[in-house]
Amino acid sequence: MNYLIDGKKIAEDVLARVTAQVIYLKKNKVTVKLAVLLVGADLPSQTYVRRKEQAAKKCGLEFELIHLPESIDKSNIISEVQKIQATDSLSGLIVQMPLPQPFYTADVLNAIQSCYDVDCLTNENLGKLMMNQADWLPPTPAAVMEILAAKGISVLGKNVVVVGVGALVGKPLAVMLMNARASVTTLNSISSDFAAKCLAADIIISGVGKPNIIRGNMVKSGAIVIDTGVSFPNGVMSGDAVVEEIADHAYVTPTPGGVGPITVAKLLANTVAAAAKLHNITLPAV
Repeated sequence: MNYLIDGKKIAEDVLARVTAQVIYLKKNKVTVKLAVLLVGADLPSQTYVRRKEQAAKKCGLEFELIHLPESIDKSNIISEVQKIQATDSLSGLIVQMPLPQPFYTADVLNAIQSCYDVDCLTNENLGKLMMNQADWLPPTPAAVMEILAAKGISVLGKNVVVVGVGALVGKPLAVMLMNARASVTTLNSISSDFAAKCLAADIIISGVGKPNIIRGNMVKSGAIVIDTGVSFPNGVMSGDAVVEEIADHAYVTPTPGGVGPITVAKLLANTVAAAAKLHNITLPAV
């Protein structure tokens, strides 16, 4: 049996729901628009932005890319963020990560108003997430939950290992899993008994960005491995998991074609939700 998870198929299902909701909002005279602020010329970031643009237009969203030079300083980036938010048609705004100068990332992100923060990265929206009161969820952690739902897997009472506790995936995901009453263990580069803790898990979610750290002998039969990590050894996209060692005995997402497409779809779903909230419209269930 092949346990490989088709992330593209799951993403298509999410995008179909997004498209239906965009049509509904248009009938109520609401245009859904996503703006993306890209700073610098990082090639992977440009690729990710193109994928977001393609998916947005496919679903009927308006899309605007604001591309700034790498040499721009923090104050001018924040000024651009404020300028974008002054437009009436905006539904959601993201700043494509990473910024060329990461030390001012928090200041730039917190210049985004929470109502437009569809990446859920501002302090305000992360606080709402912590208290289980979020209007929407961070796209990559939400993609993880979407995969589990698609496979009919409840996290209630399950032993879940989260490998890597970064601000974009690991930390918010651990909170979401705890809110869903999973038993969560987080692992980092100095955690002891790394392999044994993974082997005891029902669900392993990795977001380190380091190839080959999740091996087949670390995953028990029937478990599920969701790989959100991305790196480019020798210019080739790779995840954290050795898929060919895992797919014969446990569910696993490939890279590419696993979490990535679903993350994009969930970002668009957040943008639709933000548009509806801004206009006090209740979206129909689809």
